[in-house]
Amino acid sequence: MFSGKSEELIRRVTRYHLARVPTQTFKPALDTRYAVSEVVSHSRLSTEATPVKDSDELLRAVEDRTVVVGIDEGQFFDDGLIQVAEILAGAGKNLIIAGLDLDYLGRPFEPIPSLMLRAEYVTKALAVCHRCGGPGLFTQRVVQSDELVVLGATDAYEARCRRCYDPTEASQISLDVE
Repeated sequence: MFSGKSEELIRRVTRYHLARVPTQTFKPALDTRYAVSEVVSHSRLSTEATPVKDSDELLRAVEDRTVVVGIDEGQFFDDGLIQVAEILAGAGKNLIIAGLDLDYLGRPFEPIPSLMLRAEYVTKALAVCHRCGGPGLFTQRVVQSDELVVLGATDAYEARCRRCYDPTEASQISLDVE
């Protein structure tokens, strides 16, 4: 989290849109943090997006004329997204998929790792560690929950480097400077 994944998705999709290349952007329907029908970055950049409940609905919603398909928060889709990506790529669509490759416990967060193995290009974006300023590879959950998916932003998660990440940490001591 906080590495600019959604912002980069928005930037790339917008470039194609400005060039009048037919684009469509999708997001998981469960992600309503900032907007229902937009992908919105933490820095408040946004682009129109169609919320879908799963990969099958996403596949059915892609129009024949669409050339570029943007997908945000890929980790919140079912594993069917892998096959959907194969179908769309095989049909000549360009896919831009943003998502976390690790969950809050540092485990592979499917389907992103499997998609990365099949992609022509992968850009790994790292955040800045909220503790020390180092490369924030990990997502530190700072609220108590045993659920795999807890929607939130800075209220629920922090970016952490290898040294500062602790999957056993139940909550974060405030580092706010007064």
